[in-house]
Amino acid sequence: MPKVLFIDEVHPKMWTELERMGYRCADLTSADKEEVLEKLPSAHGLVIRSRFTLDKDFLQPATHLQWIARSGVGLENIDLDYCREQDIQTFNAAGGNADAVGEHVIGMLLTLFNKLCSADASVRAGRWEREAHRGIELGARTVGIIGYGNTGRSVAEKLSGFGCEVLAYDKYHPVDGPYARKATLSEIQDACDILSFHVPLTHETRHYLDEAFIDHMRQPLYLVNASRGPVCSTSSIVSGLKSGKILGACLDVLEEEGPDLQLRSKENPFLQKLLSFSQVLLSPHVAGWTDSSYEKLADVLLEKIPRAEGH
Repeated sequence: MPKVLFIDEVHPKMWTELERMGYRCADLTSADKEEVLEKLPSAHGLVIRSRFTLDKDFLQPATHLQWIARSGVGLENIDLDYCREQDIQTFNAAGGNADAVGEHVIGMLLTLFNKLCSADASVRAGRWEREAHRGIELGARTVGIIGYGNTGRSVAEKLSGFGCEVLAYDKYHPVDGPYARKATLSEIQDACDILSFHVPLTHETRHYLDEAFIDHMRQPLYLVNASRGPVCSTSSIVSGLKSGKILGACLDVLEEEGPDLQLRSKENPFLQKLLSFSQVLLSPHVAGWTDSSYEKLADVLLEKIPRAEGH
């Protein structure tokens, strides 16, 4: 019976369904890297999130490995070139957390625009400061979305309910359907009040938002990043906030995250400065992290993973 190693915690239905599909599952979610490496030669499949980087050195002992399933969307912690060379299939859970990300982005924008964090704090402190917390309306804004895959589409769909004009740019995916109008990158930089990134982390998208990108923006705008931290340069965000070209930012991810999606250090001086801006709203990489998405991610993977032979 082929063995599947669970390296990270995922929804429990993954274990139940994989055993029903003819696999024998082993729990390595508490094992250290050395223990995992010892078990790899017997593995037919791996179930992961982000605890380890699966580079060539990590994967070489897995001589019987047929597939890797990541409960998430990004695959940047897997050496995809090596997997192709070795005919190891890689599965992500694209779309499984798209609704969660879309709702989170809307929630962050509404919170920032209506100054809800400071409003809540002031009321708790015994102050009733109405004028200081006058908000701005989301529906009057033009939103540019860079990356129109599952999450970009989800954000566009939800923004349509507010009456926003949505422009979308994607180098690889078609921009179609009723929720966004296809635009060039220059059009987005010229017209948008809000810019939202929904791209994978690749050599092309690292520091997509940098000083040069900001210089090409015709008007000040609000920034959203719910994709991967290094897509937006921290130093460039700080520079944009200082100059007024970035009016505010909703950041679910930070450049200072490691491959395991944990914050490596707060000692970066640019990060320290970023944290000092009251018009910056932060969350700890949880835009896709809901009860419903936890199960949906498992469902997507289970549709992709092949049954064991004879089942």
